[in-house]
Amino acid sequence: MRKIFAILMTACSLGLAGMAGLAVAADAPPATTAIGTVAVIAEAAKPVVVAAVHKGDVAWMLTATLLVIFMAVPGLALFYGGLVRAKNMLSVLMQVMVVFSLISVLWAVYGYSLAFGGEGLIIAGFGKAFLAGVGLESLADTFTPEVKLPEYVFIAFQATFAGITCALVVGSFAERMRFSAVLLFSALWFTFSYLPIAHMVWGAGGYLLGKGALDFAGGTVVHINAGVAGLVGAYLLGKRVGYGREALTPHSLTLTMVGASMLWVGWFGFNAGSNLEATSGAALAFVNTLFATAAAVLSWMFAEWALKGKPSMLGAASGAVAGLVAITPACGSVGPMGAIVIGLAAGVVCFWGVNGLKKLLGADDALDVFGVHGIGGILGALLTGVFSAPGLGGTGKPDFSIAGQLMTQAEAVLITVIWSAVVAFIAYKIADRLVGLRVPEEEEREGLDITAHGETAYHH
Repeated sequence: MRKIFAILMTACSLGLAGMAGLAVAADAPPATTAIGTVAVIAEAAKPVVVAAVHKGDVAWMLTATLLVIFMAVPGLALFYGGLVRAKNMLSVLMQVMVVFSLISVLWAVYGYSLAFGGEGLIIAGFGKAFLAGVGLESLADTFTPEVKLPEYVFIAFQATFAGITCALVVGSFAERMRFSAVLLFSALWFTFSYLPIAHMVWGAGGYLLGKGALDFAGGTVVHINAGVAGLVGAYLLGKRVGYGREALTPHSLTLTMVGASMLWVGWFGFNAGSNLEATSGAALAFVNTLFATAAAVLSWMFAEWALKGKPSMLGAASGAVAGLVAITPACGSVGPMGAIVIGLAAGVVCFWGVNGLKKLLGADDALDVFGVHGIGGILGALLTGVFSAPGLGGTGKPDFSIAGQLMTQAEAVLITVIWSAVVAFIAYKIADRLVGLRVPEEEEREGLDITAHGETAYHH
């Protein structure tokens, strides 16, 4: 326990020290930031104007925050847990829950401040470290003058995004990474990859925000970011013992389906909540999340049916997640028909991602984080630049240029891929040097439930 505590403290220190060099305007005045298509102003110590706080918006955003927590714990945990072998079930549940908890605490300590605490091209500042200046009187203010939210609501909502993004990466190195290394890597990657990307896309003065990149709920920030980090980890850790020689099949597709269903339900908070208000904008994101996901389930299923002879439950569940991923950046700016097209494309493209592309890459991405989240996120980010056009049912301005927006979206994708890959590589190397990345072969064969946590998921 002392060793793990020391590791986490080291990670926090590295994060704070490293970001100090990048931070700008640490003591800058409150600044406008954007989430999706809605701007937010974090105003500390501002007297509450009771009439301006819409209780409906507050209630909706608290509900959306709960839905995102539901996505991660238990949704993602059960989805991943069912996909691994029985001897590693608890290890995956443990990694998802603890990583989510770790990142939530780091978000309060310095994450929120660095992502949204000031202006800067790449990162904000330390002005709101430890939530300094935030209280019952501080508000998150949208562009609509009469609509305001308590800043605590915005902080909590964004904390869930950070937590689930880091938990997503767990799927790539499942069944073979040391628990201490998982925690250390997560802290480092969160600090040096998630926070800068989040600020660049959504933060005041952020580079990609300034370029006009569209990412309503996290296609780049969450899915491409996590997918690339997972792929790098799969390469660095190497393949699981028996990979390619033994059947490393899921131990409970029932739990995987339950987890996928929870993800789908929780994703409505993830996407529609990113509107930050209970308005028609939230309704658009909500309906797009429904239709795109359903379309992806169908397209993945029919692709698998045609190519493999039988439609599988695993395929349907994977299709649902692929659709959810792909519609995430587009949900607030495309029309329902555009969402269906994005979902149909995601099912087919991600099916290829976890089959053909996975073989080409040669990495043991255990739970296909890159094939679904990385590829689905890239596809969704690019198609956002197409279907946001008003002529295709989107909410873009009359002078919207598909070609121009596609170039901007491609730049956002490229920056996210490179940034995440470089940071992930360094973070894995640091974790390997300090605690070792991979468990010994005999422990891997016995299973991480017993060797890492001293318990089992099932008693026979």
